[in-house]
Amino acid sequence: MHRFKLLATSLLLCALPGCAKESIYDASAAVPGYGVSMEGSVAPVSQPPFNTEAYAELHENDFVAVADDPRSTFSIDVDTASYSNTRRFLRDRMLPPAAAVRLEELINYFDYDYEQPAGDAPVAVAAEVAPCPWQPGHLLVHVGLQGRELVGDTPPRNLVFLLDVSGSMGEPDKLPLLKHAMSLLARQLREQDRVSIVVYAGASGVVLEPTNDPRAVLSALSQLESGGGTNGSEGIIAAYELAERNFHPGAVNRIILATDGDFNIGVSSVGALVELIEDKRDTGVFLSVLGFGTGNLDDASMEALADHGNGNYAYIDGEREAEKVLLREVDATLVTVAKDVKVQVEWNPAEVASYRLIGYENRLLAHQDFNDDTKDAGEVGAGHEVTALYEVVPVGAEEVTAKVDPLKYQGGRAESRAATSGELMTLKVRYKQPDADDSQAISLPVRARTGHAPSEDFRFAAAVAEFGLLLRDSKYAGTASWRHAIDLAKGAVGEDRDGDRREFLQLVRIAARLKGDGSAAK
Repeated sequence: MHRFKLLATSLLLCALPGCAKESIYDASAAVPGYGVSMEGSVAPVSQPPFNTEAYAELHENDFVAVADDPRSTFSIDVDTASYSNTRRFLRDRMLPPAAAVRLEELINYFDYDYEQPAGDAPVAVAAEVAPCPWQPGHLLVHVGLQGRELVGDTPPRNLVFLLDVSGSMGEPDKLPLLKHAMSLLARQLREQDRVSIVVYAGASGVVLEPTNDPRAVLSALSQLESGGGTNGSEGIIAAYELAERNFHPGAVNRIILATDGDFNIGVSSVGALVELIEDKRDTGVFLSVLGFGTGNLDDASMEALADHGNGNYAYIDGEREAEKVLLREVDATLVTVAKDVKVQVEWNPAEVASYRLIGYENRLLAHQDFNDDTKDAGEVGAGHEVTALYEVVPVGAEEVTAKVDPLKYQGGRAESRAATSGELMTLKVRYKQPDADDSQAISLPVRARTGHAPSEDFRFAAAVAEFGLLLRDSKYAGTASWRHAIDLAKGAVGEDRDGDRREFLQLVRIAARLKGDGSAAK
């Protein structure tokens, strides 16, 4: 995996290949909540003397001609870290680096009103098509997957807290916030649950054997202090050994890794850590990664561990985000209802000239991987919604891909009945039950309905995508503007019980002002 680090001096920024000249945020800021305010002007933030935040390089998906490749295949992704990390930058009145902005994670941060699966199926799929808001003449396809919500009590929990207590975790927005987050889970303990704690710094060790006593967990958390290097690999090995030793069939068997990701002792390269995680993922123990802090956040490592460890990745930028991940959405975070979930879209060449998957750049799969049950893919938690957007160029619209000569031997063959059916695409999804080795498939033909008024969810997801395109200075932003993103989202806020969509409007205004568009920020 390619990645780069952000260094807070202009000389170092220029010396690193592939690094954009991005502003570096103030790493000293630590706030308990995640609310944002538009009061006052956007003042410049002084740069810290050194910053080593690391993000994986991201090369934006291009348009693909259906004549060249009529299929699109990818793994689902339920991570949300990019959104809360972007919020942190904007809250500190700084623009995030482009590599930190993963559009699928911005979109998937929000709840959408998808229908629950029918019967015993763990997932349901749906699709909606409407004009693309930022590119006249194009279409936007909204694909939604809904994970089954739990009915009744959640399964027993066998949780191992794997906590980074190295010297880098001493800041207020790191270990103190980590303790608060873990205490939220501790207070939910039931008779049938078990929690144990492994800590790591220069070395690792078990500080709490499995218990269902919330007081014991809270006491152990209260005594944690930071110091030393970061031997994350040793801690990972110890945590998996403990989880496997106390493995409970039918329970939620999961490690929760809480760290800034700055592994600097033992196995520390991303590739070697991924190999370590991949060796463990067939044990039936799942992984959740919670990122904390600023200044040395290794987003690249944490995302890679979650992606390869049957897991999910969230960034905790304040107490409210901890409550969202570990209270409000705890079932989605901890309980897997479907694993190795893959999506494949087959495009109808009679209707579609070219297409572009928005986001999911690091989750793309080879087409043959879709039917290969040995290939790993993402997990869906209980009640999770997963959303993906495609920008589509219909046949007859102005082409965005390079033209090539027509095929001599295939161009004149008769079109199939399916090609002339009016279907835009066929959406296919494969998934496995959490304890199964064989996948099951869902297939859904999708048409572009004329005169269709896009749903509230469609409009809001499109507004979030437009926001991400502008933040990344995407070459595919078309006519996108901050004012249009605000207006589109404002008309699709809906019930918004927890205020997440209203907060998004504030973030767009901050970003607009930082980008120099003061009129949109009003």
